[in-house]
Amino acid sequence: MSSEILSRSAYNGSKNFSQNDIQTANATGFGAAADDYAERGIDLNEQLIMNKPATYFFRMNGEAMLEAGIYPGDILIVDRSLKALSDKIIVAVVNGELLVRLYKQSFDSRWLQPANKRFDNIMIEKHTSFNSWGVVTCVIQLIDPELIAFNTPKK
Repeated sequence: MSSEILSRSAYNGSKNFSQNDIQTANATGFGAAADDYAERGIDLNEQLIMNKPATYFFRMNGEAMLEAGIYPGDILIVDRSLKALSDKIIVAVVNGELLVRLYKQSFDSRWLQPANKRFDNIMIEKHTSFNSWGVVTCVIQLIDPELIAFNTPKK
């Protein structure tokens, strides 16, 4: 069955882009001088997502990571295929509560550390229900008031 075709995602990315793929719309037959210097656009999927099937977006809804530069309303890109290692910011479920914290591990203990002094460390003991939902790889902060209003859910 070597001729079998496997299904793929409809999105192929733009890494195979070449200069000849740019369409010019000049009716005179001559391209503009700047056409030789045109560049492809930046594809955020290619730049920020390492493993598309294992990646999801998550909106931060708390102040536990302020000192790490993660604010309420920020969009987190989370990769489920990455292992939670010490000093990585992760999304985790601890005893039924969804948290974003810095994962810490030493020889004999594990804990989740906030980046805000108002919050306490959460020790992960043997009886603790703990599940890592992935590693935070990127934080997107909206700064333009119009874009923030555009992304605010309507009530």
